[in-house]
This record gives sequence, structure tokens and C-alpha cells, in this order.
Amino acid sequence: MKPLPRSIAIGLFASLTLLMAATRFKHFGDALHLPDASMAVFFLGGLYLRRHLAFVFFTLLAVLLDYVSIRYAGVSDFCITAAYAFLPLAYAALWYGGRLYANQLTGQWRSLLGALAVAFACAALSFAISNGFFYWLGGRYAHPHLAEYVARLWQWGPLFVRTTLAYVIVALLLQAGLQRLADRVAITQGAGA
Repeated sequence: MKPLPRSIAIGLFASLTLLMAATRFKHFGDALHLPDASMAVFFLGGLYLRRHLAFVFFTLLAVLLDYVSIRYAGVSDFCITAAYAFLPLAYAALWYGGRLYANQLTGQWRSLLGALAVAFACAALSFAISNGFFYWLGGRYAHPHLAEYVARLWQWGPLFVRTTLAYVIVALLLQAGLQRLADRVAITQGAGA
């Protein structure tokens, strides 16, 4: 896929920023809140925006939102440990996985399914990175060992990956719909010329 026109990129940048800000406070969601879209935002940002500076912005935004949610919204700081410093690696797995696939994204169903497969792999890798650093370096477990780590990985990983994929599916379906609409408008304009 060619880089997005500037106006569309700005709109998408703003939309992803709002999505992260609106969902980051409640990581698992509830009846009133959507689940955290941060992992999907990083994948979609890499896929559509691609710029390294945008990755830095979203990483800093995640940190700012965590600070505000802990300081002012009463969210627990349980996950803020030395391992928190390694979250950019987990985010990078998503962003740069999306960025690597961006040139293969055409809007065709096969390409969209490929993007979904890449999103799955990147989300699983990202979760393994963030969860692994938290488990091994977070100091929250008295006697960490591999069996317990794997059990926790399987306990929480599917939820995070499934949530990421749900947001990515919505975005890819939206792209497919917009692509079809643009194609119809182009055909209509071509027939009228």
C-alpha cells in the first residue's frame, strides 16, 4: 500500500490517539468501557502511519496515560515495575511488524487476511515480551520459574491477543469498505466522463 495522503494520515493519527486515550484506563473493559486498544493502535499505526516519530509519540502517550490513570484515576500501579522500561520493545514488535507488512497491504481480501495473520503473530510476540519482562524482572513473584511463567502466559495471552485482533479486524473491514466505496466512486466518475 502506498503511504496515505497527508490529510488521511492526520485523521488516522488523531483517531488512533483518541482510541488509545479512550480505552487505556480500563485494560480489560467492562459494561461501560471498551477494552484497551493500545496493542492494536501500535500495530495499526505501523501498518498505516509507518513513521518512527509517530511510534515515539504513541509510546510517550501510553506512558502519559498510565501516569494520569494511576495518579488521578485511582488505577493500581501493580504493573509499574522495572519491567515497565521494556514496554517499548513490546510496542515495537507491533509497530514494526505492521510497518513491515504495509507494502503488501492492497485492500484485497487475501491481503487483509495476511495483515490479520501478521497482527496475530505480532500481538502474541508483543504479549510474550511484555509479560516475560514483567514476570522475570517485575519483582512481583517470589520464586519465578518457567512452568509458572508459561501458565501465566496462557492465562492472560489469549485475552490480550483476542482484544488486539478484534480492533484490527474492525479497522481492516473499515478499510475494505472504504476501498470499495472509493472504487465505486471512481467507476461512476469514469463512466460520467
